[in-house]
Amino acid sequence: MSNRTAVLVTQEQRDELEAWLRRQTAPAWLARRARAILLLADGHHVSETATRVDLPRRHLYKWIARFRDRGVAGLQEGKRPGRPPVFSPRGRHAHCQTGVRTAG
Repeated sequence: MSNRTAVLVTQEQRDELEAWLRRQTAPAWLARRARAILLLADGHHVSETATRVDLPRRHLYKWIARFRDRGVAGLQEGKRPGRPPVFSPRGRHAHCQTGVRTAG
């Protein structure tokens, strides 16, 4: 396995990742990332891991880098760029509107 794909996981990190996999309320994206890191830590290759967890290899490389930089916290969703949507207090179906409005 190349240095680019080598993933070292401490026992504490492994325990947390495995807990995410066992948790039935965990989001699918989080469980997928946890499973990928655990497979890589167990010595599986990136191509095989990408196929097993249904992620493109380029995305897997991104999550490997984030895990190395920030540990388990790097697998969480971060803030996304852009303005958050503003929802109308009248609800989704008020006057055939979609419920999303722009400011102003």
